[in-house]
Amino acid sequence: MESLRVIHLLSMKTLKILLILLLIVGTGLSVSAQATRKEKKAAKEAAIKKNVEDKNYTFIADRAIPLGGGTIELTSIYDIRVTPDSVISYLPYFGRAYFDVGYNSTDQGLKFTSTNFDYHATAAKRGGWEIVIKPKDVKYLQSLHFYISPSGYGQLNATTINRDAINYQGHLK
Repeated sequence: MESLRVIHLLSMKTLKILLILLLIVGTGLSVSAQATRKEKKAAKEAAIKKNVEDKNYTFIADRAIPLGGGTIELTSIYDIRVTPDSVISYLPYFGRAYFDVGYNSTDQGLKFTSTNFDYHATAAKRGGWEIVIKPKDVKYLQSLHFYISPSGYGQLNATTINRDAINYQGHLK
């Protein structure tokens, strides 16, 4: 009877030790996974910062928000590509036009290529960047105002002379 009790105590101690080891290993894996996530996030933020500073990124619009209200989910790929020597926009336009705008299949939305533009990027107060692009060779387009978060999400406000302003939400690629 005494030998059964000793075996029972030994198996309980072994069980406790195994349980403690499992907790330690599990905690170590969890900490490792968190460190990996933090490293990936830091690497992504560094890449976005480099792309913004190098003027080499693509803003992909997921939603359009016209001045008149309502959010329009964009189901096709619409984007603005920014490189050091050009800005290429392929964005739809929804909103009110005032003059000199076609209402047929020749209307181009906000689709243009600019090779002559001013580019100003500054650090935003809440993190990320505020970017203002003013094309000098695009008829009626005054400016593109971007806010890019450190994680790559962005907002764009396009201001034109002959149409209502329009906002876009999306992310950097």
